[in-house]
Amino acid sequence: MTVAASRRTALSPEPVVILENAFQNPYDNAVATARTCYSSKVIHAADVTATPEAKIRRDSIAQSIYQAGHHTTIQHATFQFVLDKVSRQMIWSFLHSHPFYNSEQVSQRYVEMKPENFTTPSLLEENVPVYQQAIGELMEAYHTLAKMLEPTVVAEYRRLYPARNLEEKRWRGAIKKRCQEVARYVLPVATHAHLYHTISGLTLHRYHRLCQQFDAPLEQKIVIDKMIAAVNAVDPDFFKFIEDALPLEETLEYQLFKEFADDAKKTWTREFLAEFDRDMSGYSSKMVDYKINSEKVLAQSVRSVLGLPAEALSDEKAIDAVLNPAKNPYFSEALNLTSLSKLTRTLVHPHFTFKKKISHTADSQDQRHRMTPASRPVLIRQVLWDQPDYLIPVVVQANPEALAYYHDAMKRLWQRMASLINAGENEESVSYLLPNAFPIRFEESGDLLNFHHKWTHRLCYTAQEEIWKTSQEEVLQLQKTFPQLGKYFGAPCWMRKQAGVRPFCPEGDRFCGVTVWTLPISAYRRLI
Repeated sequence: MTVAASRRTALSPEPVVILENAFQNPYDNAVATARTCYSSKVIHAADVTATPEAKIRRDSIAQSIYQAGHHTTIQHATFQFVLDKVSRQMIWSFLHSHPFYNSEQVSQRYVEMKPENFTTPSLLEENVPVYQQAIGELMEAYHTLAKMLEPTVVAEYRRLYPARNLEEKRWRGAIKKRCQEVARYVLPVATHAHLYHTISGLTLHRYHRLCQQFDAPLEQKIVIDKMIAAVNAVDPDFFKFIEDALPLEETLEYQLFKEFADDAKKTWTREFLAEFDRDMSGYSSKMVDYKINSEKVLAQSVRSVLGLPAEALSDEKAIDAVLNPAKNPYFSEALNLTSLSKLTRTLVHPHFTFKKKISHTADSQDQRHRMTPASRPVLIRQVLWDQPDYLIPVVVQANPEALAYYHDAMKRLWQRMASLINAGENEESVSYLLPNAFPIRFEESGDLLNFHHKWTHRLCYTAQEEIWKTSQEEVLQLQKTFPQLGKYFGAPCWMRKQAGVRPFCPEGDRFCGVTVWTLPISAYRRLI
């Protein structure tokens, strides 16, 4: 049978989409908000349907404001979905690739994965057994690696917590979670997740328009079509003027790719990877750009808020007033108040860009910091199917037996993926087999306000190890480039010590076992 004559299977299992909570009368509310802008009184949703004439006017206004791009009116309506059997690939590439959402998602760090929890994309029928074999091998590797790592993790626990009886159920459970947290690096991005996902009506419109873009257009279209259908069941008018989804071939990325021949693409991917990695200079996250007057502008913005001349408040004292946790009580709050405070909003002026290379699984957590946005790649354009490319967790590196097994598992996986490509399978489908360990190469930017929130949380030793490492690298580079800014950063326990808040560690039983609040960031070291 030729490839052209082969039959494609459907994506399996189909994602589950449930509309858990919905805004009341979203269509009528959108028009009511629009009319309120030009009314001497508040217009309510019931007012826009009070008479037949009001309904005609409602539809005319709704169409007019949609076509004119006045879309804040459809942003009021909010929809909460329960999603199940969706792949980590689709979540990373689409659902969590923008700032306008809220999700609570099952953690691979703490919940053991099961053999049935994987997406099988649309495949040529003859390729399904190879794909399923690869999934089975990765699941076996996941469980085997977790067992191999246990002695290393136990030894480190004994070093950190000599007084604990590690036979107690709670500590055995903690050790198991640490092992599977690392073992998950061999799992494919086809692994399922379930989550709550809340978005506005405007975001759902945008989802629909671009649901067929890279990297998982088929799965994305299925999920978004089900979201639209669920909202239509509540209010069939809300999407009355919805635009058609852009076909993949009409997206900007696809159009640009057409300029490059496939043969050149293979060469350029190899050159890109070598060029990118060479430029990283050994960093996981390298500062590549910043505003050169960050310290001066921050100090002046503090004076501007307070209405003070330079002679009344020096640059050094102005920066100290806003960044020193001993003086700024907002840094000791459980709530993140910094975007609402007039003074801490001055931290939006310093701005930084980092070039990063972290694993798919680490980036899936990194992108949850939605206010330090990034330009993440079309993933298949960073893959060489004939050349294994993966990152190795430090715990695996510390265990020679596990390290050898890890290398073998990755080598075998790339052989399976290469065989599927050689058998005529498309890259989109094969990319579902990429491991969590696959490196994402990208650029990330943000202001000091939001990097402050990210760094002070992710410098905690309980944070995911790669995110912790990149945060350490980023702050050390900040300290070198802008010492007046960088000296005010540390783990949450360090911040609390500076503020005089006890206990210094806020994690309770999750205490890492290290008095991190006594250490400079340059001395931070951890294995688990």
